[in-house]
Amino acid sequence: MAELLLFVWAFLAATILPFSSELAFIAALKNGMSPFNAIVCASFGNILAIIFNYYLGYFLYEATKRKLFQSRTGRKIFLFGHKYGYFALLLSWLPVIGDPLTIVAGLLRLKFVWFVIIAGSLRILRYYVIALF
Repeated sequence: MAELLLFVWAFLAATILPFSSELAFIAALKNGMSPFNAIVCASFGNILAIIFNYYLGYFLYEATKRKLFQSRTGRKIFLFGHKYGYFALLLSWLPVIGDPLTIVAGLLRLKFVWFVIIAGSLRILRYYVIALF
């Protein structure tokens, strides 16, 4: 039951809802959950949520692109995002800014496989580092 709760909490925390998966993760460890189970449950929930975020952005692509291309600045921002989008994903593990970046990755239609590899592995690494401390 605790594993399911951590999974759901981590999923919700990786959406734009104001939850902290790190606090839930630490609480699970303090209450006796094995570090391995905690890392798997929290990571799985978080990664499924960033995939949800990616597709949310992906389906908003046409409307967003049309709106951005109405201005010169919007065009520049869009092209900048395409050029540096994968580098921006290196910040996707951070609280507050990371989850919106996963939506932007979908808006920019970054390659899904690379998105999951970069953003997903950073999510797993974040929980692993927290578990070490």
